[in-house]
Amino acid sequence: MTSVEGSGNVIKVASFNVNSLRARIGNVLSWLKGAKPDVVLLQEIKCLDTDLPRLEIEDLGYNFEAVGQKSYNGVAILSKHPFMVEERRLPGGEGDDHARYIEAVVDVAEGKRHKALRVASIYLPNGNPVDTDKFAYKLKWLERLNEHAEQLLDYEEPLVLGGDYNVAPTDDDVYDPAAWANDALCRPESRAGYFRLLNLGYVDAFRALHGAEAHRFTFWDYQAGRWQRDEGLRIDHLLLSPQAADSLDECDIDKTPRNGDKPSDHTPIWCSLDL
Repeated sequence: MTSVEGSGNVIKVASFNVNSLRARIGNVLSWLKGAKPDVVLLQEIKCLDTDLPRLEIEDLGYNFEAVGQKSYNGVAILSKHPFMVEERRLPGGEGDDHARYIEAVVDVAEGKRHKALRVASIYLPNGNPVDTDKFAYKLKWLERLNEHAEQLLDYEEPLVLGGDYNVAPTDDDVYDPAAWANDALCRPESRAGYFRLLNLGYVDAFRALHGAEAHRFTFWDYQAGRWQRDEGLRIDHLLLSPQAADSLDECDIDKTPRNGDKPSDHTPIWCSLDL
């Protein structure tokens, strides 16, 4: 997936479910200063737009747009490059007021060269308990995401659909597959919705570079010492359009924030693209 000839426009894109941006702002700022991502896709910011810690983030050189919701959900895009928001809701969900999707086009410039990079920050529904309407809502949301993702491929441009998908794609992405078999994150229906995205032509950036490497996680529950025992799940993903996959240089999981002060139960996943 690595570019044969670099263009000089190398951009680092990261996704991070922060589990309350205001509560974790110290942890997030520390990570931003150390990791220096160019574009950041945040989920579960859990606050209204008017309550965002905007100045602290903008002081680090980021443009900042968000779709907020009080106490729940919420997604945002940070970028050191200018960008234009294209969508603030996932199309097709009339009456769905959950803040779970924001999409933008980033103007990646180096000298006189400009390249458009489309990105979306996604917070897919958890879906538990599976015997309630929450699971049906999750599957319907996945259907809508597949429909929109298919349409986005028509642009034939570099595109990153990043976020907390609340789907562990395979048993290699779960510390205890048997214990999680009936959870909404691992149910066959959820996994099928995720793999439909791959069948459209999207590439799981982490798997593209790390193969079938097992037990690399992005989420560890706060309870029962899951983090200390590395009992987690890989549910945060960066899915790339063919044009973005062709420019993929690196992809990895950054566990540093999960070990920091007041951590989220998630940790960032990032990739670098040589556009």
